[in-house]
Amino acid sequence: MQRGQHLLVDCRNVNSSLCLNDELFLDVMARSARRAGATVISQIRYKFGQDSPPGFTAIVMLDESHVSAHTYADLGLVALDIFTCGHTNPRDVLAAMREELDLGDVEIRAVPRFTTPDPVNSPDGALSGVTN
Repeated sequence: MQRGQHLLVDCRNVNSSLCLNDELFLDVMARSARRAGATVISQIRYKFGQDSPPGFTAIVMLDESHVSAHTYADLGLVALDIFTCGHTNPRDVLAAMREELDLGDVEIRAVPRFTTPDPVNSPDGALSGVTN
Protein backbone atom coordinates (compact mmCIF):
# COMPACT_ATOMS: atom_id res chain seq x y z
CA MET A 1 0.00 0.00 0.00
CA GLN A 2 1.28 3.49 -0.78
CA ARG A 3 0.08 6.99 0.01
CA GLY A 4 1.39 8.77 -3.04
CA GLN A 5 3.12 8.58 -6.38
CA HIS A 6 6.13 10.75 -7.08
CA LEU A 7 7.68 11.26 -10.50
CA LEU A 8 11.14 12.76 -10.84
CA VAL A 9 11.42 13.82 -14.46
CA ASP A 10 14.68 14.98 -16.05
CA CYS A 11 14.24 16.73 -19.39
CA ARG A 12 17.27 17.33 -21.61
CA ASN A 13 17.63 19.19 -24.92
CA VAL A 14 14.76 21.55 -24.14
CA ASN A 15 14.63 24.75 -26.19
CA SER A 16 16.17 27.60 -24.19
CA SER A 17 13.22 29.87 -24.97
CA LEU A 18 10.90 27.40 -23.20
CA CYS A 19 13.34 27.21 -20.28
CA LEU A 20 12.92 30.98 -19.91
CA ASN A 21 9.13 31.14 -20.33
CA ASP A 22 8.05 30.80 -16.71
CA GLU A 23 4.55 32.15 -17.36
CA LEU A 24 3.73 29.61 -20.10
CA PHE A 25 5.26 26.73 -18.16
CA LEU A 26 3.32 27.56 -15.00
CA ASP A 27 0.05 27.85 -16.95
CA VAL A 28 0.63 24.47 -18.63
CA MET A 29 1.51 22.80 -15.31
CA ALA A 30 -1.71 24.05 -13.69
CA ARG A 31 -3.88 23.23 -16.70
CA SER A 32 -2.34 19.73 -16.96
CA ALA A 33 -2.92 19.05 -13.27
CA ARG A 34 -6.57 20.06 -13.64
CA ARG A 35 -6.94 17.86 -16.74
CA ALA A 36 -5.60 14.94 -14.69
CA GLY A 37 -8.27 15.55 -12.05
CA ALA A 38 -6.24 17.47 -9.48
CA THR A 39 -7.38 20.56 -7.59
CA VAL A 40 -5.06 23.57 -7.99
CA ILE A 41 -4.70 25.54 -4.76
CA SER A 42 -1.96 28.05 -5.60
CA GLN A 43 0.67 28.92 -8.20
CA ILE A 44 4.00 30.74 -7.94
CA ARG A 45 6.96 31.35 -10.23
CA TYR A 46 10.34 33.01 -9.94
CA LYS A 47 12.72 33.88 -12.78
CA PHE A 48 16.48 33.63 -12.22
CA GLY A 49 19.34 35.20 -14.10
CA GLN A 50 20.69 38.28 -12.37
CA ASP A 51 23.09 36.52 -9.98
CA SER A 52 22.65 32.98 -11.25
CA PRO A 53 22.32 31.12 -14.56
CA PRO A 54 19.11 31.96 -16.48
CA GLY A 55 16.00 29.91 -15.78
CA PHE A 56 13.06 29.73 -13.40
CA THR A 57 11.34 27.79 -10.68
CA ALA A 58 7.58 27.30 -10.89
CA ILE A 59 5.35 25.54 -8.39
CA VAL A 60 1.71 24.50 -8.58
CA MET A 61 0.40 23.53 -5.17
CA LEU A 62 -2.35 20.93 -5.36
CA ASP A 63 -4.86 19.61 -2.89
CA GLU A 64 -3.26 16.29 -3.91
CA SER A 65 0.34 17.60 -3.42
CA HIS A 66 2.38 19.54 -6.04
CA VAL A 67 3.94 19.95 -9.48
CA SER A 68 7.21 21.87 -9.74
CA ALA A 69 9.73 22.76 -12.41
CA HIS A 70 13.24 24.15 -12.24
CA THR A 71 15.00 25.12 -15.47
CA TYR A 72 18.56 25.70 -16.60
CA ALA A 73 18.05 27.63 -19.84
CA ASP A 74 21.73 27.79 -20.78
CA LEU A 75 21.92 23.99 -20.62
CA GLY A 76 18.44 23.15 -21.98
CA LEU A 77 17.49 21.28 -18.80
CA VAL A 78 14.21 21.04 -16.91
CA ALA A 79 13.80 19.19 -13.62
CA LEU A 80 10.14 18.31 -13.04
CA ASP A 81 8.72 17.00 -9.79
CA ILE A 82 5.15 15.64 -9.87
CA PHE A 83 3.87 14.26 -6.57
CA THR A 84 0.24 13.25 -6.17
CA CYS A 85 -1.86 11.29 -3.75
CA GLY A 86 -5.45 10.17 -3.94
CA HIS A 87 -6.84 9.31 -7.35
CA THR A 88 -4.70 11.70 -9.41
CA ASN A 89 -2.04 9.89 -11.42
CA PRO A 90 1.16 11.94 -11.89
CA ARG A 91 1.73 10.23 -15.26
CA ASP A 92 -1.54 11.80 -16.47
CA VAL A 93 -0.23 15.23 -15.44
CA LEU A 94 3.01 14.62 -17.34
CA ALA A 95 1.19 13.30 -20.41
CA ALA A 96 -0.98 16.44 -20.54
CA MET A 97 2.11 18.64 -20.19
CA ARG A 98 3.83 16.81 -23.05
CA GLU A 99 0.82 17.48 -25.29
CA GLU A 100 1.47 21.22 -24.93
CA LEU A 101 5.24 21.48 -24.40
CA ASP A 102 8.23 19.95 -26.15
CA LEU A 103 10.12 18.63 -23.13
CA GLY A 104 12.96 17.21 -25.21
CA ASP A 105 14.50 13.93 -24.09
CA VAL A 106 12.60 12.77 -21.01
CA GLU A 107 13.81 10.41 -18.28
CA ILE A 108 11.25 9.39 -15.65
CA ARG A 109 11.91 7.89 -12.24
CA ALA A 110 8.86 6.80 -10.24
CA VAL A 111 9.11 6.78 -6.47
CA PRO A 112 6.32 5.28 -4.35
CA ARG A 113 5.79 7.35 -1.20
CA PHE A 114 4.89 6.14 2.29
CA THR A 115 4.83 2.52 1.17
CA THR A 116 3.69 0.11 3.85
CA PRO A 117 2.61 -3.51 3.78
CA ASP A 118 -1.10 -4.07 3.45
CA PRO A 119 -2.13 -5.24 6.97
CA VAL A 120 -4.95 -7.33 5.51
CA ASN A 121 -2.57 -9.30 3.28
CA SER A 122 0.50 -9.45 5.54
CA PRO A 123 1.21 -12.83 7.20
CA ASP A 124 0.61 -11.64 10.79
CA GLY A 125 -1.86 -8.83 10.01
CA ALA A 126 0.52 -6.19 11.39
CA LEU A 127 2.54 -3.46 9.78
CA SER A 128 6.24 -4.22 9.56
CA GLY A 129 9.25 -2.46 8.16
CA VAL A 130 8.03 0.96 9.30
CA THR A 131 10.65 3.02 11.09
CA ASN A 132 10.74 6.45 12.60
